Amino acid sequence: MRDPRSLYELNPDVTVPPGLPLVAGLTGFADAGGAVAQTTAYLLSTLESTTVATFDADELLDYRARRPIILFQGDHLADYRPPRLSLDLATDDLGQPFLLLTGYEPDFQWQRFGSAVMGLIEDLKVSTTTWINAIPMPVPHTRPIGVTVSGNRTELIEAMSIWRPTTQVPANALHLVEYRLHELGHPTTGFVLLIPHYLADAEYPAAAIAALEVISASTGRIFPTDVLREQSREFVARIDEQVAENGELGKLVGTLEERHDSYMEGTTLRSPLTDEDGELPSADEIAAELEKFLAFRRTRDDDSPLGS
Repeated sequence: MRDPRSLYELNPDVTVPPGLPLVAGLTGFADAGGAVAQTTAYLLSTLESTTVATFDADELLDYRARRPIILFQGDHLADYRPPRLSLDLATDDLGQPFLLLTGYEPDFQWQRFGSAVMGLIEDLKVSTTTWINAIPMPVPHTRPIGVTVSGNRTELIEAMSIWRPTTQVPANALHLVEYRLHELGHPTTGFVLLIPHYLADAEYPAAAIAALEVISASTGRIFPTDVLREQSREFVARIDEQVAENGELGKLVGTLEERHDSYMEGTTLRSPLTDEDGELPSADEIAAELEKFLAFRRTRDDDSPLGS
């Protein structure tokens, strides 16, 4: 393996104090409700931050699969923003520093990328590593967003993880990093947000709020959420309006509420995340149910929060 450190370029003008927590969120294979994209964009836009290291996109990214956007203005190309994967030194709302790894999930060289991240964690003497992900699940938007917690910080798992399956899932690059850190005994936590499947393709502000809350619980950092909470109130009000106007949709949400509440009460009824046989719904089943829901949405104005 080539030297993992050659995958990134360090900023020589930044000194990182030892013992900081690392927060990571990469966009790519799955990001239900836009949770990771919203959260990382919000943190970078609202907090003071300085780049510590920038990764080489030409080594890690498949441009043909995820083409960057370029602005064509009338008769010329006016703006190009290359894909970015970087480690930043940021400060929270109280001025407490932490490290933030954001950007695209690598398409290539996962082993080398994982070694590079672990090298940075070691070199910078990172205290804890926290990362976020989000998947669609048959849960109602009228209940708090739940999480599945992985890693080796048992206090967070016991306090916050509402669903603990034994199952095979498609991996992402940060799964690999967590797996290796767990082997080394480095304090690491992965939070998978369980997003209502019928909102998986929308930018769901409540998902970003939930992500910031679990990050706070893991790192002790405090983040401003007033703007997101206002957006969430407006979004949910529009969803509730659609639910009230559509009997089938209202019945679906009501059924999900009953299953969720029964599960949370610790009854012997099946998990709200599974079907009648106790199995997880397949991707095709989730997609089919989502398509049925969106068929109703398409009859409404284009300003619906359930964007196609």
